[in-house]
Amino acid sequence: MDGVVPFPPEFAAAYRAKGYWRDEPLRQVFKELCDRFADRIALRDACRQVTYRELDARATNLALNLLDLGIAPRDRLVVQMLNVIEFAYLHLALQKIGAIPVLALAPHRFREISYFVKISEAVASVTPDRHRDFSFTAMIERIRTEAPHLKHGLVLGAAPPGFESLTDLIERPARRPASDLDAIVIDPTEPALFLLSGGTTGIPKLIPRTHNDYAYNSRMAASVCAIDPDSVLLDILPIGHNLPLACPGLQGFMMNGATTVLHTSTAPEEIFPLVERYGVTHIHAVPALLIRWTESPLSADFNLSSVRVIQSGGQRLQPEIRRRTASVFRNVTVQENFGMAEGLLMFVRLDDPLDVRMETVGRKICPDDEIMLLGEDDEEVPFGEIGELCCRGPYTLRGYYRAEEHNARAFTPDGFYRSGDLMRQHASGNYMVEGRKKDLINRGAEKISAEEIEELILRHPAVENVACVAMPDPMLGEKNCACVVVRDGHQIDLPELIAFLEPFELARYKYPERMERFETFPLSNFGKVSKKDLVVEVKARMSKPA
Repeated sequence: MDGVVPFPPEFAAAYRAKGYWRDEPLRQVFKELCDRFADRIALRDACRQVTYRELDARATNLALNLLDLGIAPRDRLVVQMLNVIEFAYLHLALQKIGAIPVLALAPHRFREISYFVKISEAVASVTPDRHRDFSFTAMIERIRTEAPHLKHGLVLGAAPPGFESLTDLIERPARRPASDLDAIVIDPTEPALFLLSGGTTGIPKLIPRTHNDYAYNSRMAASVCAIDPDSVLLDILPIGHNLPLACPGLQGFMMNGATTVLHTSTAPEEIFPLVERYGVTHIHAVPALLIRWTESPLSADFNLSSVRVIQSGGQRLQPEIRRRTASVFRNVTVQENFGMAEGLLMFVRLDDPLDVRMETVGRKICPDDEIMLLGEDDEEVPFGEIGELCCRGPYTLRGYYRAEEHNARAFTPDGFYRSGDLMRQHASGNYMVEGRKKDLINRGAEKISAEEIEELILRHPAVENVACVAMPDPMLGEKNCACVVVRDGHQIDLPELIAFLEPFELARYKYPERMERFETFPLSNFGKVSKKDLVVEVKARMSKPA
């Protein structure tokens, strides 16, 4: 496909020979799972349940109606949906056709969605009708005036004139025979879907994930997360992300005949009843959510004992938050993982020693995940030293879609992806996150790891959450500003914070030199604390007269 960087032939041959790639389209993978686990419950939400047989039948019906609408193999659709059962129907239906979703996020607006539509040459969009006070259909109408190739607007909910109801396409009996789908040939080396990059350098870039690599991605992720047919995943992170969709996510739980509960809210008053009602065993989360849940007094009102594994991703989980989580979900193992939509996944193993689980983000899941930690000179750093994580392997991309200039910077000459993440290897062989290249505070050429200081500040009994960011300084370039969310009923100021840090005997230059209080932190579309927005706010506060 034009704009997709293929795996080099010699690597593709090796991945096939070792059984990583099975040359099965996701359509075939999902069909075999739905047949094998036909009568088991595949999906739930707050009021519905769907068996594997029903999931496949509804996806097939939807696929046939999409064909009638004019959606064809290799067509791109920008999909912007919440965590609802209809997403699963659509995901499987598009794979049956060989059409390719571009998985956008609900908070994306005109600037991002119009870009995704144009660069992918999408023929259709899939959105809710409204979410809160935002009209998705009005946005799509605007985009259509600039992108005439966007012929179809599919809407979950009320479809205004010029749009099609996704609900109707799911429920209306198809006129075509299912054999029309069987006649479609799908190349498993081509993209099954496009994920989005983190977008640290502007609008997110498109990440092509092939049928071969994405099936392997889920299969291997599921193999290290203690999933069995009786497992129940509560999937509340945005489903367009790699983690809740495929690491192991919806796809990985399907591969084990397990159940996925889809829900659109992360509020404790909604999450805790679902855990108790459905006997949830696994949850994907990010640290900000774990802080919110562990701070909620509602946790004492519900039986949360079924939860065995909370998989934390997106950013490093500080040991203090891990301890708090274990005190609320008393039978849980907090399994940290490090992953990227671009490919490479690392997992702490559930039987790793406690100190390894507390200090690291895990290790690779495939023997042919190749990892290098490179220093500023682009040479590998000695064991135990910090370097930029660079990787390649059977499920790590070889290039962003239609981004030749960026790819020249984002990959080494021999095809290793430059992640921008700073890591060092632990004595156990696992890896430890030491921040990002852009998350270091450069104080007069002395580099401060924000995460190192954050972990210590989190131990203060008055601190609910903290993010250390760079504030401008005319002499040193940058200084450390601690942005702090203070627990209800507590107080803390900068002198008290410094006094608390002194027993840790840190180098003096690492101490925060300013503290700003926040009620809550701004979050990125990926659920991480948005340090970019915090820096803007800190600068604004600094500019105000004292």
